[in-house]
This record gives sequence, structure tokens and C-alpha cells, in this order.
Amino acid sequence: MLKWLGIIIRTLRSVLRSRQDLALENLVLRQQLAVLKHIDPRPRLTDADRFFWVLVSRVWSGWRNALHVVKPETVVRWHRQGFRYYWRWKSRGRGRPRIDGEVRDLIRRMCRANPLWGAPRIHGELLKLGIEISETTVAKYMIARRGPPIQTWRTFLQNHAKELIALDFFTVDTVPTATVRVLFVLVILSHDRRRILYFNATGHPTAAWTARQLLEACGTEETSRYLIRDRDAIYGEAFHRQAAALGIKQTSIAPQSPWQNPYAERVIGSIRRECLDHMIVLGARHLRRILSGYVDYYNATRTHLSLCKDTPDGRTTALPEQGKVIELDRVGGLHHEYVRTAA
Repeated sequence: MLKWLGIIIRTLRSVLRSRQDLALENLVLRQQLAVLKHIDPRPRLTDADRFFWVLVSRVWSGWRNALHVVKPETVVRWHRQGFRYYWRWKSRGRGRPRIDGEVRDLIRRMCRANPLWGAPRIHGELLKLGIEISETTVAKYMIARRGPPIQTWRTFLQNHAKELIALDFFTVDTVPTATVRVLFVLVILSHDRRRILYFNATGHPTAAWTARQLLEACGTEETSRYLIRDRDAIYGEAFHRQAAALGIKQTSIAPQSPWQNPYAERVIGSIRRECLDHMIVLGARHLRRILSGYVDYYNATRTHLSLCKDTPDGRTTALPEQGKVIELDRVGGLHHEYVRTAA
């Protein structure tokens, strides 16, 4: 404030000077300004300095010739910026209200989960959820996509899982009996709900025997499937003919790549860890009885992480008002099921 007061006093004093004195003073001041401009080409200006030059530009037509600190275009830009600040202050509290952050997150979640949806579809879903919002606002907060919308691999696999089954044998040293005889166990698994469709055991597996097991497992189903298996020689000509008769297309995994048939490998590992590693198998009949109890437990009772803690067959939730919790033996007491029963 004192600086501006001093400038005003010096300006009033200059009015009383002669024209020659004013010209000399103007020359000296311009030379000093040129020196300062050379030292600091971009001096820092305060808001008061900007306001002064904007005001002078409105009342003096020759202000451009006297300006040396900044360019005239800069003063014009300050002037327009001042108008923007004014109208921003004038229109504060008006305009379209901001939507809630939870709604914005919901719009983006719908956009990620449904890549084939546009703003009209998402807007329609929001209206059905009781969220009143304009379609243009939905389009504003949608996730920008690069290229055409495509589905995710997870969606693609889930849509085809009902048509996929996997088949595999236990390895040779999996089930040794009390007489040191090796049994081979065949497991057929559905990819849809990780459900064990069929199992059987034999001491001498052949292509004809394997084809017969495939017929017993899939003969009653009307829908066509794709079968994933390894390249074992046990799947001979008889097996190929049976699969073709059932309308099943076979897909062989790469050599020595069991990870390409992961669901079958995983269920075989579960049978080993949760059942056969804790028992002594006395023969083929005994093995079938053991596996029958485990398969019933696996499909109807055992919860799976991939199924959101549900079972392949689906298991209802027992509410507390249905009674107290009791324990039921499964797999000969190796596992248990917990249910509620009325007192």
C-alpha cells in the first residue's frame, strides 16, 4: 500500500514539472527498466500490478507504447481472465449438481462388467435401481474404451464351460492294493460346476473299456460336448468311434502338459489328499466303494472356492431358526457334514 502511495505522490509532483524535465525523467526511467529487463526477462508480478495495468488499459489509449515489462497480449489475457473470475463468482452454487461418488463407481463397475453396453443400457439399469440421472451424465463417467467392445476371457470360458468335460486316469503308482497290485482309476469331470460325472477302476484298462465308460457317463446327455484329454495310447480307435457316436469332439492337450487339463488334475489331487492317502485299498470293489462315498461328499457337501463356497450339486443354507447343528459322518468319518435339525 505504501508503495502505491509513493507512486501516486511522485505522479502528482511530475505534473508540476516542465516538459523537458518530464522527457528526461522518462528517458532515465526507460533506461533503468531496460537494464532490469535484461537482468530478469520474466519478472514476477503481483495481482495488484495486473489490476493496475488492466485499469490503465481501460482509461488510456496509449498504454501499449508505455508498456515494457510484459507484452500487451498478456494484459489483454489478464483482462479476460478477470471477466471469467467474475462470472464464476456470479454463477457459484448454480448449474448441474455433482452426482454421488457411489453412483460414479457404480457406473464404472457396470461399464467394466458389461463391455457390450453403452450409455443407454447403463442408464436404463440405473433407472430400474431408482437412481435418477441423465444419460449424458452416464456417458461422462463411463470408462473410455480403445477399439470395439470385447468380452473378457473369463466370460468366454464361463459361457462354454457347460459344453466342456475333462477325462483323465490316475497315474500307475496312485492306488497300490494290499497285494501290491496296481489299479487304474478313470475320472470324468464337468467344467461347469466342477462336478464329478463318473468314475471307475480297473486293473487292465483298454480302449474298449474306456469307450464303454464314456458311454455310461455321457450316453444319457443330449447336449453335445467337447472333451479334453491327454495323449495316452489308451484312447484308441474304439474310444474315437464311441466319442463320435455321442457327438463329442475331442481336444488333446500338448505332450507332457498336464496343466492344460487343470480341472481334472485338481480333482485327482483332491481325491488323493482328502481320501486315498489316508486308506489302504484292498481291491477294486473296495476302491469303488471308497470313491463312491467320496464322490457323493465331493458333489453334495464339500464347498469349493471357485463356486463361491457352494457345492457342485448346490447346497441350501440352514438358518439358525431351523434347529441346532449336528454332525454327520462322510467318507467313513474322514470328513463330516454339519446340518441343522429340529430339536
